[in-house]
Amino acid sequence: MSTMTAEQVSALFDLPFNDLLYRAQVVHRQHFDPNAVQVSTLLSIKTGGCSEDCGYCSQSARYHTGVGNQSLMPLDEVVGAARAAKERGATRFCMGAAWRGPKQRDLDPVLDMVRAVHAMGLETCATLGMLHGDQAQQLAQAGLDYYNHNIDTAPEYYDTVVHTHGWQDRIDTLKLVRGAGIKVCSGGIVGMGERRADRAGLIAQLAAMDPQPESVPINLLVRIPGTPLGDSPALDPIEFVRTVAAARVALPRSLIRLSAGRRGMPEELQALCFFAGANSVFYGDRLLTTPNPQTDEDMALFDKLGLRPMPADTGAAVDPVQTGT
Repeated sequence: MSTMTAEQVSALFDLPFNDLLYRAQVVHRQHFDPNAVQVSTLLSIKTGGCSEDCGYCSQSARYHTGVGNQSLMPLDEVVGAARAAKERGATRFCMGAAWRGPKQRDLDPVLDMVRAVHAMGLETCATLGMLHGDQAQQLAQAGLDYYNHNIDTAPEYYDTVVHTHGWQDRIDTLKLVRGAGIKVCSGGIVGMGERRADRAGLIAQLAAMDPQPESVPINLLVRIPGTPLGDSPALDPIEFVRTVAAARVALPRSLIRLSAGRRGMPEELQALCFFAGANSVFYGDRLLTTPNPQTDEDMALFDKLGLRPMPADTGAAVDPVQTGT
């Protein structure tokens, strides 16, 4: 596996904008249908009350954000939401719970949810915090396809954002996930006051994983009042597109997901991100606790751009002749 160092990723960021986008588009077309987008739906199955102090998060019990501590959703409500997501065209259903990590009594009902969603023919994904023991094995046996656990930022910047656990704790969870045979969904958040070098370091760390994550969410910070990062200066939009393009070059076979923050992006910016190599989005009007574009808005944008939803479990290299390249 060929990986890129942080210095090499930084060199990508420094390219003229047109050159960087051209390079990203070439890499994208080598491995994916350039006009197909993987569509997921994310549901918060347990909201608020998290003991961690992640500086961007509305669900931390340490901050006053207006998000209360809610109990785990009943199984039938989760199944109903998954069915609705499938009817709207989503191929992957992601379930998120605001925990430092699940206790066994927490995990047992989630396993039932995974089994039920898996039985519907949807790809299953969960983000439950840090795992330990045989929890990843239990999730794999229940039919979990993907586990999301973002590394958030470069290790050098991590302690600026989170203090209640370390960057290595996240890596340890991802190792358990890989060991259980579950696909990895891991990315980061940009716009948290980090330097360009930190954004390059984040991408380099993801690229160094062996194998690289199958799915890489690139989140633009949603500045939530009451959180330590609520007053962070907005990241320049062109810098965000550069981040997407650099991720595409460094992670050629990963699905690059245009994730949080999309609600505040004009169509022109989203279109640039798709051109830069993003090929996955979340469907639905909410991402855990923050707004997301409505499904009909996404469909209208896809129609303008000539994009179409990607079939389930797609991610291998494609024949360029078949995609008109």
